[in-house]
Amino acid sequence: MHQVKFLWVGLLVLLSLFIASELFAQADVIEKRQKFMKANGADAKAVKKAAEEKNYATVEAKAKDLMGNSEKIPGLFPQGSTAGKTKAKAEIWDKWDDFTKGASKLGKAAGGLAGAAAAKDDAKVEAGIKAVSGACGDCHKPFRAEKYSE
Repeated sequence: MHQVKFLWVGLLVLLSLFIASELFAQADVIEKRQKFMKANGADAKAVKKAAEEKNYATVEAKAKDLMGNSEKIPGLFPQGSTAGKTKAKAEIWDKWDDFTKGASKLGKAAGGLAGAAAAKDDAKVEAGIKAVSGACGDCHKPFRAEKYSE
């Protein structure tokens, strides 16, 4: 009888460790994507500032960074990574195709911006910045909550 109790206690301990490790893994995923998205936001701000200064090399470089990063966005949202402090809405996984199209839209807009900067075309740079900003907003509106969940 003691062996059965010991076995149950052991199984409960293992289950608790498994659950705890899953929660820590999700927290790591969430933290990684939050840092990534903050870096994207910083790049977008740097683009605007560089455009104001007519620093086309920086606009181009940061736009290329955003373009490359756009391909990584879907990988930062593995199924079920909603436990913890996050603004990610469940709609991301419910409307996965729309979500990934949003990331692609950002990549295309950033590519256009990089091309405009390489050509040193003020009007196209301005339009490219609006397109990048629009792509970010078009994804944030349906898929990002205003407040963190816990």
